[in-house]
Amino acid sequence: MGVPVHPLLVHAPVVFVPLLALLTAGYVVAPFVRPHIRWVLGLLALAAPVSAVLAKLSGEELFDRMDRRGDITEGFYPTIENHQALGTWTMWAAIVSGILTLALVYSVGPRIVVWRLTGGPGWRRYQPMVLGALSLVAAGVSLYYVIRTGDSGSKAAWSGR
Repeated sequence: MGVPVHPLLVHAPVVFVPLLALLTAGYVVAPFVRPHIRWVLGLLALAAPVSAVLAKLSGEELFDRMDRRGDITEGFYPTIENHQALGTWTMWAAIVSGILTLALVYSVGPRIVVWRLTGGPGWRRYQPMVLGALSLVAAGVSLYYVIRTGDSGSKAAWSGR
């Protein structure tokens, strides 16, 4: 129907990345919710990075198509390049956040598996705390970048070429 796929795909990371950040924070600070959100959080930890990668790839394709057709004015390239750079940061932040969140979900899972993999109770005691702190930082960074990227993209779309 002629509609570029990028404006359609960007809505997935705009939803999934903040949800991942929110549920990660809940998982870290409220242990009583862990059994209730473990599977949802695990799925979001996969969906958010994948959606960010797809949004980034579709944005690059849209840019290439518009550039080939001459639809972009010379003065608008810095705006697009800024949006692309933010999109790259969002993608990497979402990937790191997803990996750390999956590790966190796994680390507070069945203790016998964690015990065998880490070599004993020493590291096991601190593993959830370290992964929790790292997951919170990564979630915050990914949330920051998805907001900045979405804002720059919407301003670029609505301000012209």
